[in-house]
Amino acid sequence: MAQSFENHVKIVPAFHFFVLPVFAINLGWSIYRVWHALSFGTVISLLLAAAFVLLAFCGRIFALTVQDRVIRLEMQLRLERILPPDLRARIPEFSVAQLVSMRFASDAELAELARRVVDEHLTDRKAIKKLVRNWQPDLLRA
Repeated sequence: MAQSFENHVKIVPAFHFFVLPVFAINLGWSIYRVWHALSFGTVISLLLAAAFVLLAFCGRIFALTVQDRVIRLEMQLRLERILPPDLRARIPEFSVAQLVSMRFASDAELAELARRVVDEHLTDRKAIKKLVRNWQPDLLRA
């Protein structure tokens, strides 16, 4: 199936359907144990369970942050190559969120989309992605 706005969200089954649920169940069980049998051991188990959940979320956020930095660089280089001179000077005005959202646009439509995003101060990621007419898949994502 071709990637589009409707299906572009990356789901990592091992992470989203195994790791997070297991950590969530463990956290719930640890809370239950502290509530019903307070002891030093159950408190330590609760702290570890909370740390595992936090570690999972931080790991995901760190990976997505690095991905966004790479996309920012990729898009800045792409815009330098594609945009007309008047718009090229405005590349620093684009936020990371705007650049990440525009990455799905084809080269043919990127200049028009970039002008609209910067002129209309569009910041909503979904709204920008919905403006893409010729969706270019990004399959190398975290």
